[in-house]
This record gives sequence, structure tokens and C-alpha cells, in this order.
Amino acid sequence: MKGKSGGGYVMADKICSSADKVLEVFLENAPMDTSHHRMVKQQNKCGYGLQGICCRLCSNGPCRLSPAKPKGVCGADADTIACRNFLRQVAAGSGCYTHVVENTARRLKEMAQELQAEGKKPKYKDSVAKLAKILQINCCGNCGSDCHNSCAKTAEMIADAVLADIRKPYDEKMTLMKNIALPKRYELWEKLGILPGGAKDEIFNAVVKTSTNLNSDPMDMLLQCLRLGISTGNYGLILTNLMNDIIMGPPQISMDPVGFRIIDPEYINIMITGHQQSMFADLEEKLESEIVQKSAELVGAKGIRIVGCTCVGQDYQARSGCYKDVYCGHAGNNYTSEAVLMTGCVDLVVSEFNCTIPGIEPICDQLDIKMICLDDVAKKANAQLLPYTAEEKEKITSQIIADALCGFKNRKEKLYGTAPAKGEKRVNVMAQHGFDKSITGLSEDTLVAALGGTLQPLIDAIVSGKIKGIAAVVGCSNLRAKGHDVFTVELAKELIKKDILVLSAGCTCGGLENCGLMTMDAVELCGEGLKEICTALGVPPVLNFGPCLAIGRIELAACALAKELNVDLPQLPVVISAPQWLEEQALADGAYALALGFPLHLALSPFVTGSQVAVNVLTEGLKDLTGGQLIIETEVDAAAQKFEDIIKEKRAGLGIDNGINKGGDAIC
Repeated sequence: MKGKSGGGYVMADKICSSADKVLEVFLENAPMDTSHHRMVKQQNKCGYGLQGICCRLCSNGPCRLSPAKPKGVCGADADTIACRNFLRQVAAGSGCYTHVVENTARRLKEMAQELQAEGKKPKYKDSVAKLAKILQINCCGNCGSDCHNSCAKTAEMIADAVLADIRKPYDEKMTLMKNIALPKRYELWEKLGILPGGAKDEIFNAVVKTSTNLNSDPMDMLLQCLRLGISTGNYGLILTNLMNDIIMGPPQISMDPVGFRIIDPEYINIMITGHQQSMFADLEEKLESEIVQKSAELVGAKGIRIVGCTCVGQDYQARSGCYKDVYCGHAGNNYTSEAVLMTGCVDLVVSEFNCTIPGIEPICDQLDIKMICLDDVAKKANAQLLPYTAEEKEKITSQIIADALCGFKNRKEKLYGTAPAKGEKRVNVMAQHGFDKSITGLSEDTLVAALGGTLQPLIDAIVSGKIKGIAAVVGCSNLRAKGHDVFTVELAKELIKKDILVLSAGCTCGGLENCGLMTMDAVELCGEGLKEICTALGVPPVLNFGPCLAIGRIELAACALAKELNVDLPQLPVVISAPQWLEEQALADGAYALALGFPLHLALSPFVTGSQVAVNVLTEGLKDLTGGQLIIETEVDAAAQKFEDIIKEKRAGLGIDNGINKGGDAIC
């Protein structure tokens, strides 16, 4: 019997709802406890925590504010406490992204130095040349006349420039920022005084600022959130992607299988979780070797492959064309990972960053699946830590492969030796989950290439009104906003029905693709205008840009559109929604979106509603500063209608309302 909870439906004493009904049925019959079960037990939330007005920074606390108790023991009011808590969250999220971009730059430098020692050039030379041009880094001039900024030395110079920039002190502006950001935005940020200093020192300063009896100015703290958002977006999102393109190859558009169906039980399956794809470069290379595949055959497997899960799986998926048969596809997002393990077909879990939820640990224990962590920031309680270094990478890869071979031998004996019927049932469930042809590999470059090398077809479709505007539905998956991926999927359906093209990046992609919205069948759900465009181009109405890091790619695409129209970002008929945001990283992403000047929708409010200053600034005050605006809307239909109204307003500003060009200079 179903009962209401927070606008969604939950199975009483069972599990929360999921937009992915095959997954929901699978989990309803699961013999193990999962996050979907625990969500039901954790439905009652702390009211003080939801409003952000609980402070536990000193031993006089925790202080919880209310109309009867408007100040903490120290005298801090609701504005100070809520904004201080919020800044700490944004700083933590920015720290996560800065960790990833720093590690990626280190991987790039190590690769470049190895290539130089071997007298070789990078495999993806065009990606080197592209980033060198963006950052205005010139080739060393000592590597031959045919180099064209694509040599290994140039790649090392890029890595050094990024590392030097993010490690600058707080009071020194990052020098690469001017080369990355849209000029109109850079000028505004400089005018407002929110250009960040060194990314790591910005985080350090935020932690100090939010300590006991220090900063009590809510506006100052909110402005630092914008500074952190700017450094997060331009470095943690944009530069991480562009450096990964050099290491792993650039995205390529393709139509790939998604969901549990990608897992073949006859293969050795290594499930990966995290965000740092560059840490798997050596593993991917070794898995392609004949000797490793032969080793797999010797233990009775057809081969050995990587199963994508969470954002690193999305990263691999975006580059699926760069690999042979060692990557089998993307199974699902963070809250699908427990079920992936319960298929009984995973032989080893290798993680290196977040979205690796603790709930997978007891499942791995029960199913005797070994876990390995490559980065101590993601060390799991029951996992072996193998800290990734360039010097140890071959040794680490060898152990991963050996453990996977051993895991398969154990699984084969248990699954097919003692309980073949149970194994067959699991395989049948897997075959029902997901879709065979889901679009992958969109990027700022492949989007333009798909349009014939220019953005003009997209501009024409927007001017004609066949595409009213664009919505970036991005970010995490959570279980509160009506259930697992429910708000995300239902919102995307409403938007494409209104002829609004949807772009996605992050765990949202895992939900949208496993529910079929990234297949050509989804065209039938569109309004007539969007249906015509998608049919002509042969693309679905919901486009997959990859992991949460690829939110930076969407921003690059938006900047390219703004440059083409000679407008600033807030003038574009573009809205952003992170309907099911989950982590502190998402709040740093949100600060970036607001600094860019976009309308940003959340289906769950951040924990600041106890501060009237925070509410006023985020929902209204930013309009006069950056052009951005936070919109909280808990109902799908109302959110979609607000997006359409905003897009109509933006179209009118460009002189193209009702699909008629009224002479706006931008479009002409």
C-alpha cells in the first residue's frame, strides 16, 4: 500500500519511489538493506537543520534558533549562522572539485614527462593544441616545425600553469581566469570584486572566516560563495574536462547501451566509481592487451571489462569511441550502484572519489566482492587503499587485474556451481533494465560538429520558435525530491513537451538515460517544433554531456552561443535546474551558475531559509549583481511553467518572441 511523503510516494516500510520502474521492482525484492529502504526510515528531518539555523561550532552549543531564541549564546543571529553554514558547504564542495582538477593536472604532467623521456608526442594532439590556444600557452619551440602546439612539452606547460594558478595565495588573482571566462562575465566579476584568488587559498580563507567569533557579515560570506563558484566552475569543471581530453581523448557522439543490460556475467566485471577518470588510464591500456584478455579466458571468462557507475562511468561513456571492448557501458548513477552489485555479476569495485556511497560496503561484504580505493579521500571502511602515484601505477594496475581474476573465479563457483537458477534469474532482470541505444558524447565541440560546424542551425531553430529555449537539467540524484530521479525525469518530460531542448550532465544523465529519455523514442514525447528538429537531426530531445564535471562543457557551449549572438549569458533563453541536488559540490556548482547570471532552479531548498538576508539575496538581490536568480519550486508542473515564462521573457529581450525576429541586434 502506497502512502504520500513530501509530494512523492513511498512504499510503506519498503523503499522510496524511483523513476526507473525496473530498478524499483528489483529493489523491492532485494534481500539487502539499501539507501532506497533507509530513505523511508529517515523521512522526518530536523527543522533547525533544514533552515540552517543550528550552530555547533563551539562548546556553548549546539545553539538552535527560533523566534523565542533569536540568537545563539555568542550573539550570532540567524543570518550569520545560516550564511556561515552555507559558506562552509560551498567551500567543501569547491574543495572536492579543486582536488580533482589538481590531481588531473598532476596526471597530465606525469604523462607529458613520460612522453618526453620516450621521445613521443601525445596521442590526442588536437586536444593539446586546443587547450594551449585557450590558455595562450605557446609551444617551447624546440620540438620541430611540425609541432603546432601539440607536443608533450606543451602539455607539461599546461599542467604547470594550472597547478601554479590554483596554488596562488588568496590575494593574487588566478591569471588563467581571463583566458577561460566569457569576457563580458570577467569584466562584471572584476567590477563586483568577486574575481577569486588562488582556488585552494579561497577555500582555506572560507574555512577560517566561518570559524567561531570571526566573520558575522552575511553579505560578505555570500559574496565569497560566488568567488568559490567562479573558481570551481572555471577550474574544477572546465579545465578538468579539457585536460582529461588530452589524457583520455575527447568525447565522441555515439548511441550506446545503458543500464544493467551492459553487464555480461560471462565477463570479469570491474565496477568503477568516482570522478577521476585519469587514474584509470593505465588500467584501460593494460586491459586492452592480449595477455590480460588471455588471462581472463584461462579462468573461464570471455574477457575482462570495466563497468561504468557514477560520474567516472559517465566520463568513460562520453569517450566510449576511444576504447576497444574493455568498457562495456554505464550502468547507473550513485543510487543505482547498490543494485548493480546485487546483480551478482561484479567481481571487483575500484573507487577514487565521491558518489561512492557507504551503502555499498555491507553489500560487498555479503557478496564477497573486494573493494580497492585509489585516493585516500574516498577510503571505504572495508577497502584496501592503494594510493595512486605515477611510480606505482603499473603495480596498482597489476593488483587490480589479479584481484578481478580472483573475484571472477569465486563468483563463477558460487553462482554457477551451487545456484545456477538464481544466477539465471538475475541475468533476466539485467536484460530488462536500460536501453540499447542512448545518446552519449555531447560536448562543446561535438555539438557544433553535429550541427554542421556552426551554431547557426540551433540559432535558426530558436529564432523560429521550433526550439523555444534550452534547459540544462544537471547535477545529482537524490531520494527526497519525490523519489529516485523522479523530479528529474518528470521535469525533462514536461520541458520537451513545451519545445524546450534539454541538456544534461551528472547523475541526472544516469536517471534520464535509464528511463529512455536519451533515446530516439523520446522524440514522441516532444512538442511539434522540437520533434521536427530532433527528427531532422536524428538526435533525442535530451542530450547527454556526461559527468557532473561536464556542466563546464555546457557552460562552454552557452558561452559560444553568447559570443555568436554578441550578448551576455543572462540574455540567453537558457535556464538551469539541479532539481535533485545532493552534495556540497552541487552547491558550489550552483554558486557558479548564479555568478554566470543564469536562473537556477532547485526542487529542494539549500539550508539557508532561516536567514532572510540569504533568501533575499539569492532569490532577488543577485538579479542586480550578476543577473542570476535562485528559484525554489517543489512541484514539477509549476517548475516547467516558470522555465517557459523565463524563456519567453528572454526571447522578448532578444526580439524573437512568438518566433518572429523583431530586429534585435543580437539575433541579426
